Amino acid sequence: MKISEKFIKLVATFLTAIVLISGISPAIASAETPYRTFTKDGYGRTLETQTAYLAHSTIIKFGEEFLKNPNDMYITKDGTMYVADTGNGRIVVGKASGELIKVIGEGTLVSPRGVFVTEENKHVYVADRDAAAVFEFDEDGNVVNKYTKPDSPLYGEALEFMPVKLVVNDAGIMYIVCESNTNGIVEIAPDNGGTFLGYFGTNFASVSLQQIIFRAILTDEQRAKQRSNIPSTPDNLAIDAKGLIYTVTRGEEYNTLKRLNIAGNNLIKSITSASAYDETPAAVAAGNHDNVYVASSEGYIYEFNNQGELLFVFGASDDGTQRVGLSTQVSSIQVDASDNIYILDADKRQIQVYQPSEFTKLLHNALYLYSKGRYTESKEPLRKVLEMNSMFDYANKAMGRAYFQEENYDTALKYARLAKDWEGYSDAFWEIRNEWLKKNIVAALLFIIALYIIIKAVKYADKRKGILNKPRAAWDSVKDKGVLSNVRYAKYFMRHPMDGSYGIAREGRASWSAPSIILLIFTIEYVINKYLCGFLQKDIREGRYEIPSDIGTIVIAIVAVTLCNYLVCTINEGEGTIKKIYTYFCYSLMPYVMLTPVVFILSHVVTINEEFLITLVEVVMYGWILVLMILGIKDVNNYTPKETFKVICLTLFTILIVALLIFIIYVLWAQVFEFISAVVGEVVYRLGY
Repeated sequence: MKISEKFIKLVATFLTAIVLISGISPAIASAETPYRTFTKDGYGRTLETQTAYLAHSTIIKFGEEFLKNPNDMYITKDGTMYVADTGNGRIVVGKASGELIKVIGEGTLVSPRGVFVTEENKHVYVADRDAAAVFEFDEDGNVVNKYTKPDSPLYGEALEFMPVKLVVNDAGIMYIVCESNTNGIVEIAPDNGGTFLGYFGTNFASVSLQQIIFRAILTDEQRAKQRSNIPSTPDNLAIDAKGLIYTVTRGEEYNTLKRLNIAGNNLIKSITSASAYDETPAAVAAGNHDNVYVASSEGYIYEFNNQGELLFVFGASDDGTQRVGLSTQVSSIQVDASDNIYILDADKRQIQVYQPSEFTKLLHNALYLYSKGRYTESKEPLRKVLEMNSMFDYANKAMGRAYFQEENYDTALKYARLAKDWEGYSDAFWEIRNEWLKKNIVAALLFIIALYIIIKAVKYADKRKGILNKPRAAWDSVKDKGVLSNVRYAKYFMRHPMDGSYGIAREGRASWSAPSIILLIFTIEYVINKYLCGFLQKDIREGRYEIPSDIGTIVIAIVAVTLCNYLVCTINEGEGTIKKIYTYFCYSLMPYVMLTPVVFILSHVVTINEEFLITLVEVVMYGWILVLMILGIKDVNNYTPKETFKVICLTLFTILIVALLIFIIYVLWAQVFEFISAVVGEVVYRLGY
């Protein structure tokens, strides 16, 4: 027994020693994924999804060569890695396995910050900031060319040449990001030792309304002390197989990521939400499937499609645990031919390697097939993606677009609705509507003609034989009596607000019942239009209903406006009573009551290109309501225009104060309720013992 115990201890000690030794000597370490993966749905919400990329390994050295403050890297199609080892003044060439191939530029380079390798002849271009030059090495590491500051006056005599990042296209033209050069990316052709072609992809300086006002009222001395409003310099760039240039720039918000064509125009549609991009982008890389990757300096990795739509975001900042997949200061991102992602961490002096999951491989396969026009084939991998995650909206969107290309518009419409793809829905709906019109246009015209003939015939018969006399007499007997009369008066008020206001103020047209009926109709129409309008006009999530909240908001709003206006009018010698004020405010809602059915119908039949019709109706409707309210305040209270303006401003201010008081009371009550709950919980806890 003792012998076996000694043997076990000996074996355990031996295995422990092996593990310790293996943890020190290799160039690569591995661990499980220490982060979560997120995506955005059609509503712009951030949702967790399947792991897109697995943290595979960490490269800490090539052979016996460690890195010192590395700033950039490039990976060729055959998997060879070129790392700008800035602190050591060289380019380290190796394999993802940690094998060292060679070292380039020792003794020549000073502070290499950027590196790029051409696929055709394997020439290595290095942006060396402190040497103020771009070096071109051949495959063996010999200097072929050295490009210094352009002597063209268009470059700017006062500007220094401090290259930090660069890419080279198939024609040998270099696109160089220079530190502190706000004119844009420097474009240099290799001819004649380097010909300056101009600036490319210049960012624009944005000016806010506040800045315009301040600069208008400040003196020359004060303006001179203000911070200069100059364009931002791009932080990094990449080039894809088509020759399109990608740039990332900090502080650009909606234009953080750009996809520039040969003319320097951004091909990415403007993103309406700045939160779509990271605030501290450090690097960008073009993918293999018409996609693009952006890495933030803190270690978060974003994958977008070619339109700037987010597919995945994953990764995290290292919290000191030193786990594989976490970074502290990212300076470069690259993607190899197998879609493995490589993140260069300048602070930790290592490279993090991520491998795509099965979920991501299927999505990439679908993107590739779709980009090649093989729409039918792309549906199979998309179907598998949706089997894994049916709520992955980008897959639903791509599926809808694939069915659209196959002219299966009904199915395309279904997937577009699932994905909240308004453009795809509009395109499919237009085709469906077009087909319906082709099949039914004749029948529709015949129906309209028949309806017109019937109406004319009824009018003629009524004129000759009075067939509608009894219904007309019955209507005449009730239309001018009681509540119905006042409800009908709301329509008169809408058409003749001045005379209508006089009737409210002097002829006893003010009441509680009729305005309440108008308010009830308004509320019903509002709820119906909000939840049952056409998909393109719906601005709430499918399946979410907040009807009690909607009704409460309308009631509170009308009560607050009525009471606040009554208080202000009373102080300012207005003649309106609370009943009269309530009446003209409710009657002012009549344009909404009359025109909302038109908006509701249009929302079900128009496409995105025709939405201006709805916008036009809404502008007329809300403008009409505003005019009715202003005239109601003026004429019912017998104010001058100047007094009316004063009362309106005071009413708005009073509403703001009341809202603030309600908010303060709500917060205080919430704290009191929380305190009482805590006391009760403590008492129950102690009584339990």
